Amino acid sequence: MVDFLFNGHEDADWTLVLAHGAGAPMDSPFMEAVAEMIASGGIRVVRFEFPYMADRRVTGRKRPPDRQPVLLDSWRTMIDAVPAKRLAIGGKSMGGRMASLIADETKVDALVCLGYPFHPPGKPDKLRTEHLQELRTPTLIVQGTRDPFGTEAEVPGYGLSAAIQVAWSPDGNHDLAPRRASGRSKEQNWREAAETVVAFLTGLSAA
Repeated sequence: MVDFLFNGHEDADWTLVLAHGAGAPMDSPFMEAVAEMIASGGIRVVRFEFPYMADRRVTGRKRPPDRQPVLLDSWRTMIDAVPAKRLAIGGKSMGGRMASLIADETKVDALVCLGYPFHPPGKPDKLRTEHLQELRTPTLIVQGTRDPFGTEAEVPGYGLSAAIQVAWSPDGNHDLAPRRASGRSKEQNWREAAETVVAFLTGLSAA
């Protein structure tokens, strides 16, 4: 069983703890690539799995995500367990959303969300943004311009807190992957996303 995955140096100025999305584990191709790319920019990256996903790794049985209180407690445990000079939390989709719910409470230094689920696909009226309007933690959301969970046309109207920066991944879907016709590759979008994360965190250090 894999408890944690680490990329980067222990003595890095920033440590970024990333959680996976609802359906894919912490070592999915997206998580592997982005973690390695962010770490290459001098950020230490720590990945972990929520209990339901860790159980799937052991048993092979797929089951729905844990209830929100369990997910949030998992985040609190991780925040307490990871030593860091400066600590950022976040993740892919659901993992980033859960981190955003406790970022202010836990007083972490920054929040990074990769593909934020602003609403379920096809249900733009069921917004998950109320807490984002009052968020105080410095936050970066990297979002695909055509993400069905919140597109470039939709998100500017959500009234997000001034603490939140949104960076757009050209022609990206929920995994930030573009269509072939765009002339871009998913690796190109993923690398640009990672570079944006590194620039965001190092910029906070300089502020």
